[in-house]
Amino acid sequence: MNGRAVIGRGLAGLAISGWVALASAEPTSESLEGSTESGPVQARVSLVPAEPTIGDPLVLELEVSAQAGVELLMPEFGEALDRFSIVNFSRSETADDSGGTLSRQIYTLAPSRSGSQAIPPLLIEFIDRRPGRELAPEGEDAYELLTQALDFEVSSALPEGAPLELRAALGKLGPRELPGQPAWLWLLAAAAALAVAAPFGVRAWAVWRSRARQRSAYDVARAELDALIMGARPNESDMDAFFVRLSGVIRRYLEDRFGLRSPELTTEEFLEELAASPDLLRTHQQLLRDFLKRADLVKFAHLVPTPGDVEESLDAARRFLETTGDEVGPASAASSVTAASSVTAAPAASVPSVPSVR
Repeated sequence: MNGRAVIGRGLAGLAISGWVALASAEPTSESLEGSTESGPVQARVSLVPAEPTIGDPLVLELEVSAQAGVELLMPEFGEALDRFSIVNFSRSETADDSGGTLSRQIYTLAPSRSGSQAIPPLLIEFIDRRPGRELAPEGEDAYELLTQALDFEVSSALPEGAPLELRAALGKLGPRELPGQPAWLWLLAAAAALAVAAPFGVRAWAVWRSRARQRSAYDVARAELDALIMGARPNESDMDAFFVRLSGVIRRYLEDRFGLRSPELTTEEFLEELAASPDLLRTHQQLLRDFLKRADLVKFAHLVPTPGDVEESLDAARRFLETTGDEVGPASAASSVTAASSVTAAPAASVPSVPSVR
């Protein structure tokens, strides 16, 4: 709505209704906090830690409470936070005994630079559906409430007073003097033997480590997936947590099995890295792409899947583990291609478009 861009109009509407906004922000040694209130709605925002160093994750929590009969419209995902990298996000909503609503949004942020920074005010909208109350200010769709801005300083990783000048690299070390000819001959022979044997030994060790790591990654992921398959199916309120666990199983497996840094990337960044991976066939990539997009719809767009969608997601995760559990190499490429073809033969689950969520 246009009221998001014109904050003054929203504040004028609040003044007409007789509500007074109160704001306070008192930093402590561990966190920064700010609170605002407008009629039946109270908002609190906090940031931990209060004095971060570059590289520290920042935990931003927005908590909004509303009286019974008031409809809350929380900020959209990432709104006003584009200056930070969003590492993680979660949200929840509960009701108290009096029928009021308590909504939370928790972000894990990563600052890109040191120096003075700020969490800007976050916009909360609400509609007053209590008997005898105006739904919204005249000419507006909803009342608006802005949280308190939080100013903080991100410290540099360099110690205070460290010189900021670059120095030339040290020169190469001279040849080491070896004692006596007999010792020199023995060392030369040992070095030659080591040079011949080292590539074979390193390669054998690397192959063994790779296979052990891959098999371990599959066993761990399959055990976690089997626990989800054998467990009770989630209800509507547990659907977010269920898909977070399910997508977490696949993401950790990808990191351990193929070295893809999945937990550190957003889904779009991960899909770009996935397309460049030589270790996964195109059929595997498409299966994984559909699976992750479906999980994101549940976690972030709050799509409520049907029981059939839940079973399709579990089956897609199982098929992906089975078809990538063995290393694809010259000796097993044919069998892997055959297994992957069976995956594409099954009709792919359609991924609905992301609905508009306020």
